[in-house]
Amino acid sequence: MRKELLIALRVTAVTLVLTGLVYPLITTGLAQVLFPYRANGSFLKNASGEVVGSELLGQGFSAPGYFHSRPSAAGKDGWDPTSSGGTNLGATSKKLRDSAVDALQKLQAENPRASGPPPVELVTSSGSGLDPHLSPAAALWQVPRVAQARHVAEDRVRALVESQIERRDLFVLGEPRVNVLVLNVALDRQFGALERGPSATRSQ
Repeated sequence: MRKELLIALRVTAVTLVLTGLVYPLITTGLAQVLFPYRANGSFLKNASGEVVGSELLGQGFSAPGYFHSRPSAAGKDGWDPTSSGGTNLGATSKKLRDSAVDALQKLQAENPRASGPPPVELVTSSGSGLDPHLSPAAALWQVPRVAQARHVAEDRVRALVESQIERRDLFVLGEPRVNVLVLNVALDRQFGALERGPSATRSQ
């Protein structure tokens, strides 16, 4: 009995050391060597070297000179990384329809020069409320407003959006997309920084 107990304790100790210390240290070390940017949170910096957020988490933008993310239901004011979630409202929900109508009216008022109706994602929140991406169509739809606010030609802003389109992973997985924060950082680098206006949360 004593012999079996000692064997069990030794196995437990070895397992704890291997899985609780050695393996995490090795994987963390490899991650820091092979892809430190990703391993440390994918934080983006502006032209001044300040961290403005993580490209993995969506955040709110309200200034007309920036591309806006899709609506967020994460937390009380949206874009709260500690309260990820959607509205949990069904397709027949009156509250969901009313919020979409309000969002649509606001979008049309803010983007009077936009061509055609806004893509549906700009009036509905994602399941996580923290989706950092928009479809290329949703980003391009906002080009007239951003160009007017920054007093630059629409073609130049449109070209910047197109240069920031992320293609399908491995050419087959997912859909083409644009990371809103990455796009806005690139916008500042090319045309100069503006006051962003209030946002619900900003990862800094």
